[in-house]
Amino acid sequence: MGFPGTWMTESESVVYRVVPKCACSSIGQIMFYSDHGRFFDGDIHDSTSGLHKWSQDESQKAIERNVKGHQSYAFTCVRNPYARILSSFFDKIAGIQRNGKRYRGNLVPQLIQKYGIEVGSPEDNFDFDQVKSFRRFLLFARDTIRWRRPMEPDIHWSAMSGHISTFIVNGGQYDHIFFTEKFNEGMQVVLDNIETAHPIDLATIPRFNESEGHGPKRVHKVSDYFDDLSRHLVWEIYKKDFQLFKYDFDDPDNKMPIGEVDLAEVHAKLGD
Repeated sequence: MGFPGTWMTESESVVYRVVPKCACSSIGQIMFYSDHGRFFDGDIHDSTSGLHKWSQDESQKAIERNVKGHQSYAFTCVRNPYARILSSFFDKIAGIQRNGKRYRGNLVPQLIQKYGIEVGSPEDNFDFDQVKSFRRFLLFARDTIRWRRPMEPDIHWSAMSGHISTFIVNGGQYDHIFFTEKFNEGMQVVLDNIETAHPIDLATIPRFNESEGHGPKRVHKVSDYFDDLSRHLVWEIYKKDFQLFKYDFDDPDNKMPIGEVDLAEVHAKLGD
């Protein structure tokens, strides 16, 4: 299986396991800059050179050798599961993608038909019942993850623990896991542990939020989207994420972690 979703600088200064919707655009651009002294012109997910990626065939041997030998500092980044699934909905389901189209072609029409979801459009200023549609989307997300119907689960809403575990199961080891909500603090730990060709000042680095501005703005506080049933579904899907990455299940409005990640526990529980 190898190391899907793994990126590494060309200098092999650092290895990163991508977790979608967890600041991956910013992290990728910082890695690119650390080698080249400039940012990638465009969405870093579209780059095909300047950064080793498992999805690039010519990068796989270098990544596999490095990760299995734990030759470089390896890290990943996590995010509050409530905020992450909401972000997935507003970006991938309600939003228009960078190419001007809906995500995954016929996915949104399928959701409208099978789950009664509404998403509005740029023409009506995305005027729809966000709470009702999000809760129906959550049912769909649970169905894909639990039963793989009506489709396989998408990387943007499948559990973080699933992404993070493939790296461990296939022979990798993390040196650091930090929180999107404490981005500068967590990323600085990474930078303090590696040598970069070009210095990085996190205070001046722009945030690369590639999904921003392509869809509706969230109009309610987080807890308004999650009634009792929704929270039950969230626990069913993301129980491990809450437990391992120390997020507050009881208060959806508390986006901050309530403890530190225990790397030994993560490796033990996700390494089966």
